[in-house]
Amino acid sequence: MPLIFSLNCWGIHYLSKHCPQRYAMIGDLLCKEQHDIVLLQEVWSEKDFLSLKQKLASTHPHSHYFKSGVIGSGLAIYTKHRIHDTFLYRYSLNGYPYMAHHGDWFGGKAVGLAILNIGSLTANIYVTHLHAEYCRDKDSYLPHRVVQAWELQQFIRHTSAGADLVILGGDLNMHPQDLGNRLLRTSTGLRDSYSETAKFDGCENGMTLIADNPFISQKELGPFEKGIRIDYILFKDSSKAEIYCDFMSTTKGSVPDHPFPYSDHEALTAELRLETRTRTEAENDRKVMSQDALVDIVTEARTEVKVGLHCAERMRYTATRTGVMGLALLFLELAIAAVPWLALGAEQPFPRTSFYMLAALCFAILVTTFLLYIFYTMELKSLQGAEDQMRLAVGSLQERLRGFPLAQPHSSQRRPPEGLEPSAFDPEE
Repeated sequence: MPLIFSLNCWGIHYLSKHCPQRYAMIGDLLCKEQHDIVLLQEVWSEKDFLSLKQKLASTHPHSHYFKSGVIGSGLAIYTKHRIHDTFLYRYSLNGYPYMAHHGDWFGGKAVGLAILNIGSLTANIYVTHLHAEYCRDKDSYLPHRVVQAWELQQFIRHTSAGADLVILGGDLNMHPQDLGNRLLRTSTGLRDSYSETAKFDGCENGMTLIADNPFISQKELGPFEKGIRIDYILFKDSSKAEIYCDFMSTTKGSVPDHPFPYSDHEALTAELRLETRTRTEAENDRKVMSQDALVDIVTEARTEVKVGLHCAERMRYTATRTGVMGLALLFLELAIAAVPWLALGAEQPFPRTSFYMLAALCFAILVTTFLLYIFYTMELKSLQGAEDQMRLAVGSLQERLRGFPLAQPHSSQRRPPEGLEPSAFDPEE
């Protein structure tokens, strides 16, 4: 019965409060509870990873730190089981570099994969952290997060074909019914531990960002006064093994005998039970139904990506227009500077200091707009690539649905319980 732990550590030195003390508390907790697999996010400093690695050497002898981006991916895994292989996939879209106060672009958001054995079963363990949602009403990062969810489900589907069980833990920065979350679970067949658990002990509705946490302000929660659920432990079984979640828990803001909690997020723990499995006809019916639902979800995701495309095209046009204006201003300045050379004896119309300052301004405009043009072009190509993939996926799903016998009217009327459907992209059996 593997015990899975997941936590966003909020480990930004000099910005996160009580960072060294909280890492010490997290290390003590992991030594005490002795989880089988520990999935951490926002471990931005490799020194913190190595410090935890040393502290957990006796309880979790195997570990890996996923490196990516300017300051790292922040993803780490500690486990009792030997890690046989690892791989990191960095998302093609991850915010904007000029939004430095948000910082997501510098973090190199990604999904990390570790392959290990639990008993006789091969387990694919994934840990990820998606782009944050800073304003729910006007979420300019929504297309990026949808593309990240699309790439995440592709990565899981293409790398887990030979796995006996799949576990994904991390901060998805999405509510349970958000588009990206539905896209991820429906396309991969991943099931939510909170929805599946037989017993739960933790925050109301499984929330992982709560108002009772002293590190959280009401502004971060927006219209959700009590809190939100954006951290998950998801799992998927196979033809060899069936997985049940017997117990799940979250921390509740405060920590006994400590003046502050482990992080601004709540930690998740899921106790999973593995059993030998045989496929049933009901599961085949659920596959048909999940394909039907997935067509609508992918179409909705494609629409959101198109919105992002139009926005990126508009921003690239603005950068181009600003660059042309800066270039015209520079040519005008050069023409004025050439007056004394063309008209002998004429005085320089501008003071030299003003001339140099204006030239520096023109040069800065040209460089900035050129870099923005390159960035928005790269964003456009990533969005176009995702939209093309979604278009192909919808066409493939529609053809597959038309290929099913029509003598199953009951299948088109039912919907599977949340999170229970197998992957809708799995080949027909």
